[in-house]
Amino acid sequence: MRRKREGWFLEPDEMVRTPRVPADLEYHRVYADEKRKIVRGIVAIILLFAGLVLFAQVCLAVASAIDTQLLGRTGFTPLMHAAGALSLALLIPYSMLLQCWLYGIPARSLHSVAGRFRFGVFGRALIVFGPLLLIVMSVGFLLTPGDTVPWSTADLVAFFIIGMTLTPLAAAGEEYGLRGLMFRVVGSWTRESLSGAMLGIGVTTVLFSLFHGTLDPYILGSYLVLFGAMATITWRTGGLEVAVVLHAVYNVSALVLATTLHLDLGGDLSSRGEIAGTPANLVPSAGLVVITAIVWWTTRKSGPARTPANSSA
Repeated sequence: MRRKREGWFLEPDEMVRTPRVPADLEYHRVYADEKRKIVRGIVAIILLFAGLVLFAQVCLAVASAIDTQLLGRTGFTPLMHAAGALSLALLIPYSMLLQCWLYGIPARSLHSVAGRFRFGVFGRALIVFGPLLLIVMSVGFLLTPGDTVPWSTADLVAFFIIGMTLTPLAAAGEEYGLRGLMFRVVGSWTRESLSGAMLGIGVTTVLFSLFHGTLDPYILGSYLVLFGAMATITWRTGGLEVAVVLHAVYNVSALVLATTLHLDLGGDLSSRGEIAGTPANLVPSAGLVVITAIVWWTTRKSGPARTPANSSA
């Protein structure tokens, strides 16, 4: 009897044949060939950040118009927060589009070297690493004092819904843009795989950390660890699934804890460059270092995952 094909939810995490993807390469080397393509890479990075800014401006302008003209509200509102999250989520299809247009690589290869989104890897990372990161995030908030502001019940419920739906997509958008497209672009500029990984990790980590607008050593240090860990894990696992899990848990827990504690979330986001951090900001960083070490240890013998050997056949 012929076996029925399982639905997407139960499909195994198999390597799939992805035409035009070079064979037996690590995630960050898919764009690499004998030509460095530095000019094309710079264009890709410029377009990536231009899209990031444009999406943010458009989404926030629409949200602001609805808030002021229809709802009679100003300042930091759930709708404004949702608009910011949506603008980041749009980086997922946008990054895939840039990859297809500039490098001729199929969009789905941006998920992972397997040529698909590995739901099994995603689920296992969520089960194994999610609780640890949630705990260290909670400890960090417990040790960090903050100013409280009144929130209405409706706003708190709205923030919770946004946190559970759009915030994970926003975190994924950052991963697809920075640890996906940009990591691959910069990682293709060297002749050797290891030097490409180091360059890609360093550039994406430093650039995006500074993009968050703070030079406070504790807060900037937490960003450097977060983004450095995401890039390293993407390299070792050969895809974005684990990084998406960790970044999503990081951001969702931060939003839910901030609103649960009635912290001035809008004030913190708008004056991020003026906030003085404390050593407590580095508590989640310790958890991320442990998780990165575990991922590295589990791949110590196999090395970073690679594209299928017959992918370009």
